[in-house]
Amino acid sequence: MSESWFGLLLEVELGAPGHGGFCVARHDGRVMFVRHGLPGERVLAKVTEDRGGSFCRADAVEILSASPDRVDARCPISGPGGSGCCDYSHASADAGRRLKSFVVAEQLRRVAGIEREVQVEELPGSGDGTGWRTRVRLAVDSGGRPGYHRYRSSSIVTELTCPQMDSAAFEGLADQQWRPGAELQVVLDGEGERHVVEIAPAQLSPTGRRSPGRRGAAARRAASSRSRPEKAVIGSGRVTEHVSNRAWTLDATGFWQAHRGAPQVYTDVVGDWADATAGDGAWDLYGGVGVFAAALADRVGPSGRVTSVEFSRRAAEDGRSALQDLPQVSFVPGRVERSFETLTEPAAVAVLDPPRAGAGRDVIDALAVRSPRSVVHIGCDPASFARDVSLYRAAGYELIDMRAFDAFPSTSHVECIGRFVRR
Repeated sequence: MSESWFGLLLEVELGAPGHGGFCVARHDGRVMFVRHGLPGERVLAKVTEDRGGSFCRADAVEILSASPDRVDARCPISGPGGSGCCDYSHASADAGRRLKSFVVAEQLRRVAGIEREVQVEELPGSGDGTGWRTRVRLAVDSGGRPGYHRYRSSSIVTELTCPQMDSAAFEGLADQQWRPGAELQVVLDGEGERHVVEIAPAQLSPTGRRSPGRRGAAARRAASSRSRPEKAVIGSGRVTEHVSNRAWTLDATGFWQAHRGAPQVYTDVVGDWADATAGDGAWDLYGGVGVFAAALADRVGPSGRVTSVEFSRRAAEDGRSALQDLPQVSFVPGRVERSFETLTEPAAVAVLDPPRAGAGRDVIDALAVRSPRSVVHIGCDPASFARDVSLYRAAGYELIDMRAFDAFPSTSHVECIGRFVRR
Protein backbone atom coordinates (compact mmCIF):
# COMPACT_ATOMS: atom_id res chain seq x y z
CA MET A 1 0.00 0.00 0.00
CA SER A 2 1.26 3.48 -0.85
CA GLU A 3 2.03 6.03 1.83
CA SER A 4 -1.08 7.60 3.35
CA TRP A 5 -2.00 11.09 2.23
CA PHE A 6 -3.85 11.81 5.48
CA GLY A 7 -3.35 15.43 6.53
CA LEU A 8 -1.68 16.51 3.27
CA LEU A 9 -2.62 19.78 1.57
CA LEU A 10 -2.97 19.28 -2.17
CA GLU A 11 -3.84 21.78 -4.89
CA VAL A 12 -6.46 20.26 -7.21
CA GLU A 13 -9.11 21.27 -9.74
CA LEU A 14 -12.61 20.02 -8.95
CA GLY A 15 -14.63 18.10 -11.50
CA ALA A 16 -18.17 16.75 -11.54
CA PRO A 17 -20.27 16.36 -8.38
CA GLY A 18 -20.63 12.90 -6.87
CA HIS A 19 -23.36 11.23 -4.86
CA GLY A 20 -22.74 12.27 -1.27
CA GLY A 21 -22.06 16.00 -1.43
CA PHE A 22 -18.53 16.09 -2.85
CA CYS A 23 -16.79 16.91 -6.12
CA VAL A 24 -14.38 14.54 -7.83
CA ALA A 25 -10.73 15.53 -8.28
CA ARG A 26 -7.62 13.63 -9.34
CA HIS A 27 -4.06 13.84 -8.09
CA ASP A 28 -1.12 11.57 -8.96
CA GLY A 29 -3.41 8.96 -10.44
CA ARG A 30 -5.75 8.79 -7.46
CA VAL A 31 -9.33 10.00 -7.10
CA MET A 32 -10.20 12.50 -4.37
CA PHE A 33 -13.70 13.11 -3.05
CA VAL A 34 -13.57 16.77 -2.02
CA ARG A 35 -16.29 18.42 0.05
CA HIS A 36 -17.03 22.16 0.33
CA GLY A 37 -16.05 22.91 -3.27
CA LEU A 38 -17.89 23.38 -6.56
CA PRO A 39 -17.20 22.04 -10.06
CA GLY A 40 -14.52 24.00 -11.90
CA GLU A 41 -12.97 25.49 -8.77
CA ARG A 42 -9.29 25.26 -8.02
CA VAL A 43 -8.82 24.59 -4.32
CA LEU A 44 -6.36 23.67 -1.64
CA ALA A 45 -7.71 20.38 -0.30
CA LYS A 46 -6.78 18.80 3.02
CA VAL A 47 -7.00 14.99 3.05
CA THR A 48 -9.27 13.94 5.91
CA GLU A 49 -9.46 10.20 5.29
CA ASP A 50 -7.16 7.81 3.42
CA ARG A 51 -7.57 4.07 3.78
CA GLY A 52 -5.38 3.29 0.82
CA GLY A 53 -6.66 2.09 -2.51
CA SER A 54 -7.75 4.21 -5.43
CA PHE A 55 -9.42 7.11 -3.58
CA CYS A 56 -9.30 9.33 -0.51
CA ARG A 57 -11.52 12.01 1.03
CA ALA A 58 -10.69 15.66 1.53
CA ASP A 59 -12.06 19.09 2.45
CA ALA A 60 -11.55 22.23 0.38
CA VAL A 61 -9.94 24.47 3.00
CA GLU A 62 -8.96 27.32 0.67
CA ILE A 63 -10.64 28.41 -2.57
CA LEU A 64 -7.97 29.52 -5.04
CA SER A 65 -10.33 30.10 -7.97
CA ALA A 66 -14.01 30.42 -7.08
CA SER A 67 -17.03 29.33 -9.11
CA PRO A 68 -19.62 32.01 -9.96
CA ASP A 69 -22.11 29.74 -8.20
CA ARG A 70 -20.33 30.14 -4.86
CA VAL A 71 -22.08 32.16 -2.13
CA ASP A 72 -21.29 32.93 1.49
CA ALA A 73 -22.02 29.76 3.43
CA ARG A 74 -25.53 29.79 4.88
CA CYS A 75 -24.66 27.29 7.64
CA PRO A 76 -21.99 28.38 10.13
CA ILE A 77 -21.21 24.86 11.40
CA SER A 78 -20.98 22.81 8.20
CA GLY A 79 -17.60 23.88 6.80
CA PRO A 80 -14.35 21.87 6.83
CA GLY A 81 -14.15 19.83 10.02
CA GLY A 82 -17.71 20.77 10.94
CA SER A 83 -21.03 18.98 11.01
CA GLY A 84 -22.43 16.94 8.15
CA CYS A 85 -25.69 18.87 7.93
CA CYS A 86 -25.32 21.20 4.92
CA ASP A 87 -23.20 19.85 2.05
CA TYR A 88 -24.16 22.66 -0.33
CA SER A 89 -24.30 25.57 2.09
CA HIS A 90 -21.73 27.37 -0.08
CA ALA A 91 -23.68 26.97 -3.36
CA SER A 92 -26.52 29.14 -4.61
CA ALA A 93 -29.94 27.47 -4.44
CA ASP A 94 -30.10 27.16 -8.25
CA ALA A 95 -26.60 25.69 -8.38
CA GLY A 96 -27.47 23.19 -5.65
CA ARG A 97 -30.42 21.95 -7.68
CA ARG A 98 -28.26 21.66 -10.80
CA LEU A 99 -25.71 19.59 -8.88
CA LYS A 100 -28.44 17.28 -7.65
CA SER A 101 -29.93 17.00 -11.13
CA PHE A 102 -26.56 15.87 -12.45
CA VAL A 103 -26.14 13.30 -9.67
CA VAL A 104 -29.61 11.79 -10.15
CA ALA A 105 -29.15 11.56 -13.93
CA GLU A 106 -25.72 9.99 -13.46
CA GLN A 107 -27.06 7.38 -11.03
CA LEU A 108 -29.88 6.49 -13.44
CA ARG A 109 -27.36 6.12 -16.26
CA ARG A 110 -24.77 4.12 -14.34
CA VAL A 111 -27.03 1.94 -12.19
CA ALA A 112 -30.26 1.60 -14.19
CA GLY A 113 -28.98 2.04 -17.73
CA ILE A 114 -31.37 4.93 -18.41
CA GLU A 115 -30.36 8.12 -20.22
CA ARG A 116 -32.79 10.72 -18.89
CA GLU A 117 -32.63 14.46 -18.36
CA VAL A 118 -33.45 15.38 -14.77
CA GLN A 119 -34.46 18.75 -13.39
CA VAL A 120 -34.71 18.94 -9.61
CA GLU A 121 -37.66 21.12 -8.63
CA GLU A 122 -37.93 23.59 -5.77
CA LEU A 123 -40.56 22.82 -3.14
CA PRO A 124 -42.84 25.54 -1.75
CA GLY A 125 -41.57 26.92 1.54
CA SER A 126 -37.88 26.51 0.67
CA GLY A 127 -37.17 30.24 0.70
CA ASP A 128 -33.42 30.87 0.51
CA GLY A 129 -32.61 27.34 1.65
CA THR A 130 -33.14 28.08 5.34
CA GLY A 131 -36.06 27.48 7.71
CA TRP A 132 -37.60 24.71 5.60
CA ARG A 133 -37.19 21.88 8.11
CA THR A 134 -39.97 21.00 10.58
CA ARG A 135 -38.21 18.30 12.58
CA VAL A 136 -34.68 17.28 13.48
CA ARG A 137 -33.00 14.73 15.72
CA LEU A 138 -30.06 16.00 17.74
CA ALA A 139 -27.36 13.95 19.42
CA VAL A 140 -26.24 14.56 23.02
CA ASP A 141 -22.52 14.47 23.81
CA SER A 142 -20.78 13.08 26.87
CA GLY A 143 -21.20 16.41 28.65
CA GLY A 144 -24.98 16.45 28.18
CA ARG A 145 -24.96 19.06 25.41
CA PRO A 146 -27.11 18.66 22.25
CA GLY A 147 -25.79 19.12 18.76
CA TYR A 148 -25.04 17.68 15.34
CA HIS A 149 -22.66 14.89 14.39
CA ARG A 150 -19.55 15.92 12.54
CA TYR A 151 -19.26 14.50 9.04
CA ARG A 152 -18.39 10.77 9.17
CA SER A 153 -17.70 11.04 12.88
CA SER A 154 -19.24 10.21 16.25
CA SER A 155 -18.09 13.54 17.72
CA ILE A 156 -20.69 16.29 18.06
CA VAL A 157 -20.81 19.99 17.18
CA THR A 158 -22.78 21.59 20.02
CA GLU A 159 -23.59 24.91 18.31
CA LEU A 160 -27.30 24.85 17.49
CA THR A 161 -26.99 27.26 14.60
CA CYS A 162 -27.73 25.15 11.50
CA PRO A 163 -30.31 27.26 9.60
CA GLN A 164 -32.30 24.37 8.13
CA MET A 165 -34.75 24.80 11.03
CA ASP A 166 -36.11 28.00 12.51
CA SER A 167 -33.98 29.09 15.47
CA ALA A 168 -37.10 29.09 17.67
CA ALA A 169 -36.90 25.29 17.66
CA PHE A 170 -33.69 25.38 19.68
CA GLU A 171 -34.50 28.04 22.28
CA GLY A 172 -33.29 27.00 25.72
CA LEU A 173 -32.04 23.56 24.67
CA ALA A 174 -28.37 24.45 25.17
CA ASP A 175 -29.14 25.72 28.68
CA GLN A 176 -30.34 22.34 29.93
CA GLN A 177 -28.39 19.25 30.92
CA TRP A 178 -29.43 16.16 28.95
CA ARG A 179 -28.57 12.53 29.42
CA PRO A 180 -25.22 11.81 27.73
CA GLY A 181 -25.72 9.59 24.71
CA ALA A 182 -29.43 10.42 24.46
CA GLU A 183 -31.11 12.02 21.46
CA LEU A 184 -33.52 14.94 21.22
CA GLN A 185 -36.35 14.91 18.69
CA VAL A 186 -37.36 18.52 18.01
CA VAL A 187 -40.52 19.26 16.02
CA LEU A 188 -42.32 22.43 14.95
CA ASP A 189 -45.66 20.92 13.95
CA GLY A 190 -48.44 22.03 11.64
CA GLU A 191 -50.17 23.88 14.47
CA GLY A 192 -47.08 25.94 15.23
CA GLU A 193 -46.40 24.04 18.47
CA ARG A 194 -42.90 23.05 19.56
CA HIS A 195 -42.27 19.54 20.86
CA VAL A 196 -39.02 18.24 22.31
CA VAL A 197 -38.74 14.57 23.18
CA GLU A 198 -35.71 13.11 24.96
CA ILE A 199 -34.95 9.57 23.82
CA ALA A 200 -32.90 7.43 26.19
CA PRO A 201 -29.33 6.52 25.18
CA ALA A 202 -29.06 3.62 22.75
CA GLN A 203 -28.36 0.28 24.34
CA LEU A 204 -25.43 -1.76 23.11
CA SER A 205 -26.17 -5.23 21.83
CA PRO A 206 -24.08 -8.24 22.94
CA THR A 207 -21.91 -7.61 19.85
CA GLY A 208 -21.22 -4.06 21.01
CA ARG A 209 -23.31 -2.42 18.33
CA ARG A 210 -25.89 0.25 18.99
CA SER A 211 -29.55 -0.42 18.40
CA PRO A 212 -30.86 0.47 14.89
CA GLY A 213 -31.27 4.07 13.80
CA ARG A 214 -34.17 6.10 12.47
CA ARG A 215 -35.94 5.92 9.13
CA GLY A 216 -33.67 7.15 6.42
CA ALA A 217 -31.02 4.75 7.64
CA ALA A 218 -33.31 1.76 8.05
CA ALA A 219 -36.92 0.70 8.15
CA ARG A 220 -36.52 -0.16 11.82
CA ARG A 221 -36.97 3.46 12.82
CA ALA A 222 -40.04 3.03 14.97
CA ALA A 223 -38.80 -0.15 16.64
CA SER A 224 -35.63 1.60 17.74
CA SER A 225 -37.55 4.34 19.53
CA ARG A 226 -39.94 1.90 21.19
CA SER A 227 -36.99 0.01 22.68
CA ARG A 228 -35.62 3.26 24.13
CA PRO A 229 -37.86 5.14 26.60
CA GLU A 230 -38.99 8.58 25.49
CA LYS A 231 -39.94 11.60 27.59
CA ALA A 232 -41.64 14.71 26.22
CA VAL A 233 -39.94 17.66 27.90
CA ILE A 234 -41.54 20.44 25.83
CA GLY A 235 -45.02 20.03 24.39
CA SER A 236 -47.06 16.85 24.56
CA GLY A 237 -44.92 14.73 22.25
CA ARG A 238 -47.99 14.24 20.04
CA VAL A 239 -47.89 16.46 16.96
CA THR A 240 -50.58 17.54 14.51
CA GLU A 241 -49.92 17.79 10.78
CA HIS A 242 -52.15 18.65 7.81
CA VAL A 243 -52.40 17.47 4.20
CA SER A 244 -55.31 18.06 1.81
CA ASN A 245 -57.58 19.56 4.49
CA ARG A 246 -57.14 16.49 6.69
CA ALA A 247 -55.34 16.33 10.06
CA TRP A 248 -53.09 13.62 11.43
CA THR A 249 -52.00 13.28 15.05
CA LEU A 250 -48.88 11.19 15.58
CA ASP A 251 -45.88 10.80 17.85
CA ALA A 252 -43.21 13.47 17.52
CA THR A 253 -40.75 10.62 16.97
CA GLY A 254 -42.93 9.06 14.24
CA PHE A 255 -42.12 9.51 10.56
CA TRP A 256 -43.24 12.64 8.74
CA GLN A 257 -41.53 14.39 5.85
CA ALA A 258 -38.99 16.94 7.12
CA HIS A 259 -39.64 19.65 4.51
CA ARG A 260 -42.78 21.61 5.27
CA GLY A 261 -43.88 21.63 1.63
CA ALA A 262 -43.15 17.99 0.83
CA PRO A 263 -46.22 16.12 2.17
CA GLN A 264 -48.73 18.07 0.07
CA VAL A 265 -46.63 18.04 -3.11
CA TYR A 266 -45.90 14.32 -2.89
CA THR A 267 -49.55 13.57 -2.16
CA ASP A 268 -50.62 15.54 -5.22
CA VAL A 269 -48.13 13.66 -7.42
CA VAL A 270 -49.23 10.28 -6.03
CA GLY A 271 -52.87 11.15 -6.62
CA ASP A 272 -52.18 12.26 -10.20
CA TRP A 273 -50.06 9.20 -11.05
CA ALA A 274 -51.89 6.48 -9.14
CA ASP A 275 -53.95 5.35 -12.17
CA ALA A 276 -56.72 4.10 -9.87
CA THR A 277 -60.43 4.35 -10.60
CA ALA A 278 -63.64 3.66 -8.69
CA GLY A 279 -63.80 0.12 -7.35
CA ASP A 280 -60.07 -0.60 -7.75
CA GLY A 281 -57.80 -2.10 -5.14
CA ALA A 282 -54.64 -0.20 -4.13
CA TRP A 283 -51.68 -0.85 -1.85
CA ASP A 284 -49.84 1.81 0.16
CA LEU A 285 -46.58 0.09 1.14
CA TYR A 286 -44.36 1.61 3.85
CA GLY A 287 -47.52 3.62 4.44
CA GLY A 288 -46.73 5.45 7.68
CA VAL A 289 -49.87 7.14 9.03
CA GLY A 290 -51.67 6.80 5.71
CA VAL A 291 -51.15 10.13 3.95
CA PHE A 292 -50.94 8.45 0.55
CA ALA A 293 -53.65 5.97 1.54
CA ALA A 294 -56.05 8.92 1.90
CA ALA A 295 -55.19 10.11 -1.62
CA LEU A 296 -55.72 6.60 -2.98
CA ALA A 297 -59.05 6.32 -1.15
CA ASP A 298 -60.28 9.38 -3.02
CA ARG A 299 -59.45 7.66 -6.32
CA VAL A 300 -60.94 4.22 -5.65
CA GLY A 301 -64.03 5.57 -3.87
CA PRO A 302 -66.27 3.78 -1.35
CA SER A 303 -66.46 0.66 -3.54
CA GLY A 304 -62.68 0.29 -3.73
CA ARG A 305 -60.08 -0.97 -1.28
CA VAL A 306 -56.85 0.56 0.01
CA THR A 307 -54.49 -1.49 2.15
CA SER A 308 -51.67 0.32 3.97
CA VAL A 309 -48.73 -1.77 5.20
CA GLU A 310 -46.52 -0.12 7.84
CA PHE A 311 -43.93 -1.62 10.18
CA SER A 312 -44.78 0.70 13.10
CA ARG A 313 -47.92 -0.43 14.90
CA ARG A 314 -48.25 3.00 16.50
CA ALA A 315 -48.18 4.69 13.09
CA ALA A 316 -50.80 2.26 11.80
CA GLU A 317 -53.01 3.04 14.81
CA ASP A 318 -52.62 6.79 14.23
CA GLY A 319 -53.45 6.33 10.57
CA ARG A 320 -56.53 4.28 11.38
CA SER A 321 -57.70 7.04 13.72
CA ALA A 322 -57.10 9.80 11.15
CA LEU A 323 -58.92 7.93 8.37
CA GLN A 324 -61.78 6.41 10.32
CA ASP A 325 -64.22 8.14 7.97
CA LEU A 326 -62.77 6.14 5.06
CA PRO A 327 -63.95 2.53 5.57
CA GLN A 328 -62.32 1.46 2.31
CA VAL A 329 -58.89 1.94 3.96
CA SER A 330 -57.39 -0.79 6.15
CA PHE A 331 -54.04 -0.86 7.94
CA VAL A 332 -51.79 -3.92 8.19
CA PRO A 333 -48.90 -3.54 10.67
CA GLY A 334 -45.82 -5.48 9.58
CA ARG A 335 -42.75 -5.53 7.39
CA VAL A 336 -43.59 -5.07 3.74
CA GLU A 337 -41.42 -7.96 2.59
CA ARG A 338 -43.33 -10.31 4.90
CA SER A 339 -46.82 -9.00 4.16
CA PHE A 340 -47.48 -10.07 0.58
CA GLU A 341 -49.01 -13.37 1.67
CA THR A 342 -51.69 -11.41 3.53
CA LEU A 343 -52.39 -9.15 0.53
CA THR A 344 -54.72 -11.65 -1.08
CA GLU A 345 -56.91 -9.21 -3.04
CA PRO A 346 -55.38 -7.85 -6.27
CA ALA A 347 -54.29 -4.24 -6.56
CA ALA A 348 -54.46 -2.08 -9.68
CA VAL A 349 -51.85 0.29 -8.28
CA ALA A 350 -49.17 0.19 -5.60
CA VAL A 351 -47.46 3.14 -3.91
CA LEU A 352 -44.12 2.56 -2.18
CA ASP A 353 -42.29 5.04 0.08
CA PRO A 354 -39.44 2.92 1.49
CA PRO A 355 -36.62 4.09 3.78
CA ARG A 356 -33.35 5.42 2.40
CA ALA A 357 -32.09 1.90 1.62
CA GLY A 358 -34.92 1.51 -0.89
CA ALA A 359 -37.32 -1.36 -1.49
CA GLY A 360 -34.84 -3.89 -2.84
CA ARG A 361 -35.10 -7.06 -4.89
CA ASP A 362 -37.27 -9.15 -2.55
CA VAL A 363 -40.02 -6.53 -2.31
CA ILE A 364 -39.99 -5.57 -5.98
CA ASP A 365 -39.97 -9.18 -7.18
CA ALA A 366 -42.84 -10.07 -4.82
CA LEU A 367 -44.76 -7.00 -6.00
CA ALA A 368 -44.22 -7.89 -9.66
CA VAL A 369 -45.67 -11.36 -9.08
CA ARG A 370 -48.92 -9.65 -7.95
CA SER A 371 -48.78 -7.63 -11.18
CA PRO A 372 -50.35 -4.23 -10.40
CA ARG A 373 -50.74 -2.31 -13.64
CA SER A 374 -48.88 0.71 -12.27
CA VAL A 375 -46.51 1.55 -9.42
CA VAL A 376 -45.60 4.92 -7.88
CA HIS A 377 -42.27 4.76 -6.05
CA ILE A 378 -40.78 7.47 -3.80
CA GLY A 379 -37.05 7.36 -3.09
CA CYS A 380 -34.96 9.67 -0.91
CA ASP A 381 -31.56 8.42 -2.07
CA PRO A 382 -30.59 8.63 -5.76
CA ALA A 383 -28.40 5.52 -5.68
CA SER A 384 -31.07 3.37 -4.01
CA PHE A 385 -33.72 4.84 -6.29
CA ALA A 386 -31.68 4.03 -9.40
CA ARG A 387 -31.08 0.48 -8.18
CA ASP A 388 -34.82 0.03 -7.59
CA VAL A 389 -35.52 1.41 -11.07
CA SER A 390 -33.26 -1.27 -12.53
CA LEU A 391 -35.08 -3.93 -10.47
CA TYR A 392 -38.47 -2.74 -11.72
CA ARG A 393 -37.21 -2.92 -15.29
CA ALA A 394 -35.92 -6.45 -14.76
CA ALA A 395 -39.32 -7.40 -13.30
CA GLY A 396 -41.21 -6.16 -16.35
CA TYR A 397 -42.00 -2.53 -15.48
CA GLU A 398 -40.91 0.59 -17.32
CA LEU A 399 -40.23 4.05 -15.88
CA ILE A 400 -42.58 6.35 -17.79
CA ASP A 401 -42.68 9.45 -15.56
CA MET A 402 -40.26 10.86 -13.02
CA ARG A 403 -39.93 13.99 -10.93
CA ALA A 404 -37.18 15.00 -8.53
CA PHE A 405 -37.57 17.50 -5.69
CA ASP A 406 -35.17 19.61 -3.66
CA ALA A 407 -36.65 18.31 -0.42
CA PHE A 408 -33.45 19.03 1.54
CA PRO A 409 -32.15 22.47 0.49
CA SER A 410 -28.49 23.27 1.25
CA THR A 411 -27.75 19.54 1.38
CA SER A 412 -26.86 16.95 -1.26
CA HIS A 413 -30.02 14.95 -0.57
CA VAL A 414 -32.86 14.79 -3.08
CA GLU A 415 -36.23 13.04 -3.35
CA CYS A 416 -37.29 11.21 -6.52
CA ILE A 417 -40.74 9.95 -7.52
CA GLY A 418 -41.14 7.51 -10.37
CA ARG A 419 -44.17 6.10 -12.13
CA PHE A 420 -43.86 2.61 -13.55
CA VAL A 421 -46.25 0.63 -15.76
CA ARG A 422 -46.10 -3.02 -16.68
CA ARG A 423 -44.75 -3.63 -20.16
